[in-house]
Amino acid sequence: METQFMVKKKTEVPPELLSKEFLQQFKTEEDVSKFFKDLHSQVLEQMLQGEMDAHLGYEKHDVAGNNTGNSRNGSFPKTIQTEHGESTIQIPRDRNGEFEPVIVPKHQSRGLSIEKLVISLYAKGMSVSDIEEELRSIYEINLSGSSISIITNKVTQAAQEWQNRPLERQYLIVWMDGIILKSRDGGKVINKTVYICVGLPKTGKKEVLGLWVGKAESASFWMSVLTDLKARGVEDILITCTDNLNGFTDTIRSVFPEAATQVCVVHQIRNSCRYVTYKDLKEFTVDLKTIYGAVNKEAAATALDAFEQKWDSKYRYAVRSWRTNWDNLTTFFDYPVEIRKIIYTTNLIENLNGKIRKYTKAKLSFPNDDALKKSVYLAINEIEKKWTMPIKNWAIVLNQFITIFEDRVLL
Repeated sequence: METQFMVKKKTEVPPELLSKEFLQQFKTEEDVSKFFKDLHSQVLEQMLQGEMDAHLGYEKHDVAGNNTGNSRNGSFPKTIQTEHGESTIQIPRDRNGEFEPVIVPKHQSRGLSIEKLVISLYAKGMSVSDIEEELRSIYEINLSGSSISIITNKVTQAAQEWQNRPLERQYLIVWMDGIILKSRDGGKVINKTVYICVGLPKTGKKEVLGLWVGKAESASFWMSVLTDLKARGVEDILITCTDNLNGFTDTIRSVFPEAATQVCVVHQIRNSCRYVTYKDLKEFTVDLKTIYGAVNKEAAATALDAFEQKWDSKYRYAVRSWRTNWDNLTTFFDYPVEIRKIIYTTNLIENLNGKIRKYTKAKLSFPNDDALKKSVYLAINEIEKKWTMPIKNWAIVLNQFITIFEDRVLL
């Protein structure tokens, strides 16, 4: 179905542009093409300035921008391809480096179509009415709410194809965590868990493997997530990194029995500190660091004994939780330092979750789970555009994996 839109009405050509005096400067069709090329560039630059005004919340040279924490920071040239040929335009930038042009996106040499523009705005958490107003006020495009909805609904099919795509046969590391967002269910707005997996294949470039929506996070739901990964082609995972959800490790091993499981040390520290009074907190966390910061598992066990002797009488539950989860908390000690740094915590996926929240913060709740999935999918798409490089020291890390798992790594 083709979306109909209208830029104001039909643009009227100003009479002075059709006057004999003005037209005398054009001798050939090439002269006319050059004029339109220059005009096109100037219009784009003005639209980009309008986007920057909207991003900062004030116009250029406006005193309202004083002490706002962000400001313009000049511009940089960018070569773009248009129907009139190649042009170089100036892209404005801000001091915080947060400005993301929409009309001429980063890493693209062509401006957006109306459809891509709408989807890009929707991905940034804007509602249909917000997009309608944005198009009108900044781009002077009148597009109805129903037309915007038709465009955003096309995302659903793309999200389904992405969710069901075949995956790699093997991932060296898979991080798993959930993010809580609100969705309407049965007439009530309730918390929903968006289950997310991030995989690290042999390329060293992390990728989101999928997203699944359920109610409160549970090991039983994670079972369905892992089963889905297997159905989509994943045969083996070398190491998993998760929070210390009860029963999670057993669930992983029931689907991927050879996977080494690492419980996030940072989650464990947070959970332990919930039971500690403020006056003891600094000393308590310093003592915890002697455990997870030890040079090897034996030294960590010795540090835990000393920690228990000092704190068990006062914070028994916190100490016992380390004993209970010890095997899965100390898996990272079995590997070289370069691998330890990327598996001892799920911070990587928590950072992803934080960025998803940033994209979806404009929506206090979603009308249904489909809308929630669509919005999170678009946010992930935007975030993954920046995942272009392998993780730090990847050549070293990959060789370590090949050496340690020489019988399992699929080359």
